[in-house]
Amino acid sequence: MSRSQPHPTPTSPPSSLNPAELATHLFLIRHGEVETGYHRVFGGRIDMNLSPRGLEQARRTAEHLRGHKFDAIFASPMKRAQQTLAPLLEHRRTRPTTLDELREVDFGDWTGLNFLQVRERFGAHAYQWLDYIERGSIPNGENANDLRARIAPCVLRMLSGQEGKSVAVVCHGGVIRVILSVLLDLPLARMACFEVDYASITWVEIQPHRIEVQLLNFTPWRDLP
Repeated sequence: MSRSQPHPTPTSPPSSLNPAELATHLFLIRHGEVETGYHRVFGGRIDMNLSPRGLEQARRTAEHLRGHKFDAIFASPMKRAQQTLAPLLEHRRTRPTTLDELREVDFGDWTGLNFLQVRERFGAHAYQWLDYIERGSIPNGENANDLRARIAPCVLRMLSGQEGKSVAVVCHGGVIRVILSVLLDLPLARMACFEVDYASITWVEIQPHRIEVQLLNFTPWRDLP
């Protein structure tokens, strides 16, 4: 993976300020469960809706975050992300910014195929999809360099001027893994060790000289029947 893309490396703080006071609190929120027909399918750029369960997951996650102030909110334009965003905006004055760069990964010729079909047609193990993206071996799909080129500048934009503030990003599982890859400066394939569940919250604290994952894959809806 190319390392030439920009990374969100904050500058040194004034000596009078505690680095913790300049930390940006980045909350990465994945959309809720999608329509049943797209389960275990490489949906990618298909613009499907949330399932009824996904809508309830989004509501529960928003309810958990109701008391948290967000100074900025960003979201993917795709329907499943916008439907997850909607309950988060209730009772808030902060208006969201929709960024096209936050769209889900383009899976090329795998788009719309389930895991078994990917195995049968391409001889690929679907659970290793991040490895295939890293190697650029999904036909006509985005590779790791494509994703970093698309998303790293977007991360910089979202974090710009947000020192000491909280930022929410509502997007997709693949995109969240790319954001973590950018922030932690690790190969995208390494992000396979991080689960990013439906309607989950991942909280990253970005200090001037260090980045810490404070919360990973927290799902407030987990006890739903």
